[in-house]
Amino acid sequence: MITFENVTKIFADGTTAVDSISFNVEKGEFFVLIGPSGCGKTTTLKMMNRLIPLSNGTISIDDKRISEYNIHELRWNIGYVLQQIALFPHMTIEENIAIVPEMKRWNKDKISDRVTELLDMVGLDPSIYRDRTPSELSGGEQQRIGVVRALAADPDIILMDEPFSALDPISREKLQDDIISLQKRINKTIVFVTHDMQEAMKLADRICLMRNGEVVQLGAPDELINAPKNDFVQEFVGSSKKLGSDFDLKQYTESLLDGDPVPIAAIDISATLEEVLEMLSKEDEISVFADGKIYGKVNRQMIIHYFSQNIAKGGVKSV
Repeated sequence: MITFENVTKIFADGTTAVDSISFNVEKGEFFVLIGPSGCGKTTTLKMMNRLIPLSNGTISIDDKRISEYNIHELRWNIGYVLQQIALFPHMTIEENIAIVPEMKRWNKDKISDRVTELLDMVGLDPSIYRDRTPSELSGGEQQRIGVVRALAADPDIILMDEPFSALDPISREKLQDDIISLQKRINKTIVFVTHDMQEAMKLADRICLMRNGEVVQLGAPDELINAPKNDFVQEFVGSSKKLGSDFDLKQYTESLLDGDPVPIAAIDISATLEEVLEMLSKEDEISVFADGKIYGKVNRQMIIHYFSQNIAKGGVKSV
């Protein structure tokens, strides 16, 4: 699907951002580029749709060099999702999603049907959301719109540049789950840039770990865990243990004082982190029960505290 052959990028100031890298991305694969800041992962991503020109080597899509494609044809067939969502603030959600289909001269009925289909696909009621503006949406909702806008014209390839890194931990975890479910339905070729090894392990079919513009190791997540190529890989992957494996809801449950309202939504004290996150994605706070009796309550701030503790301990890779 996408082939890099000895690709190099040298910027005008002499900086070698990418140094003779070669790899293939298979059709329908969720391929993750990861590495420390400045390793060349975003430059590698941007060369795929010619946002950044390569200096040497060849990038091909379906055995055709990207330089041989008409630039509009190339980019219309590649959806692009950024960390900065960049929705047009003066446009409705429907108008934002419709941009590329309109450029491709789809008729209005087809565009309207596509907007409905995509909003349904990400759990946003079209009758509620299509006429809203970006300022009326939460950060997580805006990012969902960013994803479906990239899918609007049904491209074969989706490029995603740290799309969830600006979100709070609960929204980020939920969107990771959503993109996994979405990929099972749409089966697109996705190239995803992140600096978070745990996120890469959760999402990727294969991971390309970069350092100083070079590919250090490329393989399935379990290959990087069980057969690291060198000390750098071992150290980088070392903090990717499953977040939540040591989670104990009791530690993050607050007692209810006399007169405190009891949250309607409820969960058992034995719940996993994933179960708590799923419920807190819909509710601000939830009741916690133990042995059939109310034990206390938990809210988003308490779970964010759990994430912050793990970041401080190195439980989430942050580089």
